[in-house]
Amino acid sequence: MILSEDNVIKQIRANSLRAMKIAEMARALKVPENQRKPFRNLIKQMGDRGSLIKVRGGRYGLPDKMNLVTGELRGHPRGFGFVATEGSTGANDLYVHRKHMKDAMHMDLVVAQVQPGDYERPEGKIVQILERRTQKLTGTYENVGREGWVTPLEESHFHDIFIPAKNKMDAKTGQIVEVEIISYPTTRQAPMGKITHVLGYTDDPNAQIKAIFRRHDAPIDFPGKVLSSAESLSSAIPDEERAHREDLRSEKIFTIDGEKAKDFDDAVSLEWDEKGYRLGVHIADVSYFVKEKSTLDKEAFQRGTSIYYPDGVLPMLPFPISNEICSLRPNEEKLTLSVSIDLDLEGNLRDYRFFPSVIKSCKRFTYTEVARTEAGDPGELTPIILEMKKLSQMLRKSRFEHGSVDFNIPEAQIILSPTGSVENIIAAEHNWAHELIEEFMLLANQCAAKFLKKNKIPCVHRIHEAPDAEKLTAFDEYISTFDLSLPTRVNPKSVDLHRLIQKVKNRREERVVNVLLLRSMKKALYSEKDLGHYCLGFDDYVHFTSPIRRYPDLYTHRLIKKYIDHKCPSSDKQYLHEQAIECGVQSSARERKAMAVERDVCDLRRAQYMSGKIGEIFHGNISSVTSFGFFVELNEVFVEGLVLLSSLTDDYYVYMETEHKLQGNRSGKIFRIGDLVEVRVAEADIARRRIGLALVKKL
Repeated sequence: MILSEDNVIKQIRANSLRAMKIAEMARALKVPENQRKPFRNLIKQMGDRGSLIKVRGGRYGLPDKMNLVTGELRGHPRGFGFVATEGSTGANDLYVHRKHMKDAMHMDLVVAQVQPGDYERPEGKIVQILERRTQKLTGTYENVGREGWVTPLEESHFHDIFIPAKNKMDAKTGQIVEVEIISYPTTRQAPMGKITHVLGYTDDPNAQIKAIFRRHDAPIDFPGKVLSSAESLSSAIPDEERAHREDLRSEKIFTIDGEKAKDFDDAVSLEWDEKGYRLGVHIADVSYFVKEKSTLDKEAFQRGTSIYYPDGVLPMLPFPISNEICSLRPNEEKLTLSVSIDLDLEGNLRDYRFFPSVIKSCKRFTYTEVARTEAGDPGELTPIILEMKKLSQMLRKSRFEHGSVDFNIPEAQIILSPTGSVENIIAAEHNWAHELIEEFMLLANQCAAKFLKKNKIPCVHRIHEAPDAEKLTAFDEYISTFDLSLPTRVNPKSVDLHRLIQKVKNRREERVVNVLLLRSMKKALYSEKDLGHYCLGFDDYVHFTSPIRRYPDLYTHRLIKKYIDHKCPSSDKQYLHEQAIECGVQSSARERKAMAVERDVCDLRRAQYMSGKIGEIFHGNISSVTSFGFFVELNEVFVEGLVLLSSLTDDYYVYMETEHKLQGNRSGKIFRIGDLVEVRVAEADIARRRIGLALVKKL
């Protein structure tokens, strides 16, 4: 018998087994004697995770066979909650009244009994807490006599934490603190904790940002051993290392990055003749300095990625490496892993070759400088840049023709003053120079994927699976109101989605279609499985071009170099496969954490900025409709705020989920995604990172 969680569940269902003891289950499933012990351990682990439920008499059974569900509890400030099962989108989460919450906290893994509800919808009653998932949280401290209380910054944590006098750490009322939970709530006692860090007062932006880092377990400072390892590295290139690398120092190689960037991990070059192009993509050889399983490598693996936010960066590698030794700064000799890519005059791939190299970047360009090349004075590199533009546009055109999906949703750029306050929030510029680098990096990543696949090397793939048919059906039903439709709701090709986006370009519903289609997509992640990248339209894809800031890229470099150096024997492939699984899981998890940090810091900065605009009038478009109101994206400043349903007092509005709208019972008045409205800034809650808007009128 295959001893896996999925197979055990499958066998229990196939044999219609009731709840039973482990020994009885083993006999019923005909588990061989030599597998009984690991089978017993697996069943116990499944019980701990909630995929099986342990009931009286030491019996185990499937939750749904006992009218039970297992999931993560998502709390509400008013004390009730929802049980979300794995993969839940929120629509079918099980409501739990506050009187049935047992002693559970937000994020706990719980078992809930399903029972009839008051509004023809089932409700839950928590019967078991499988795992306490909150060990630490951040909140605002208040002194009460000799003791104190901490109110969590995240409202979903509806329990205040009691702090005994001995655990106060000299915290003062109004300070943001990090608390370690030392005892969990009971029916008679609040959760108890001890303060581990005092981050600063609530009106200090840096304290708020530190709280976000702590909340998402984002590592701030590097351990001493890691810093010492980084500082001990030398940028000098030994003669023996230079000897087995191709010398590209005399070639016209340069970098193109953002104005504030310091970690330059990619450089480009281009040659061409009447037969075609030779594109060079040269990536910092981080793997030369960060050896596998070294102190630096273990820290980079734990961090997974650099985290960029408006105020700065939490780097994956210490600054002596990311901004100095490995950064491809101009006029400095640097070690690189290069890929030389041959293309015909139409931009079709003919061949590629990976090799270790030494380069000396001749120029550090910004995107803005490159975009102005056509209008500026012709320089030595201008012909190369203009030919790069021509090639990148061919690559881009071909990519979309073959299935890439281009969502037209601008990103925010938060502009800070020299003192750190927010000066403005605008839509980030995205010009042809950005697209040039994007196309060259995508092509280099594709070549890396082809190289690894051709040589049958297990690796970490960047995958993006096709969207679920159910979500696409809902999307297709909605866009039918605009006389639009998908060619098919079942397994549509990505090129069909791109054509739809192009069709609505510059139309009133462009924003709506882009936003809802993006929400219908699955998340991209890292995996040992080669499942392709749906949104890019690529059959094979890995990350190769950013080893300074992404661990999977560093991992890819090591694999390619091992093969080039003939150090990747077939006997290693099982080990590499297991490594790829571990790396994919960790990197995906850290990427999600990084995105949460970036989102929360940006939301904090938006709230700070709008706190100075209370009472001001803005125009905007409805960007999302929910059961509790609608969000509006403002036109004058790149900010989104919430109009609460409770503030719409002219009618009783009903939320119509499938149509993404609110409709008045009496008037028939409708608010839907894309509608233009006039609003007033009513509130900017910095601690909660929320902007409240009041509707003035629909336009």
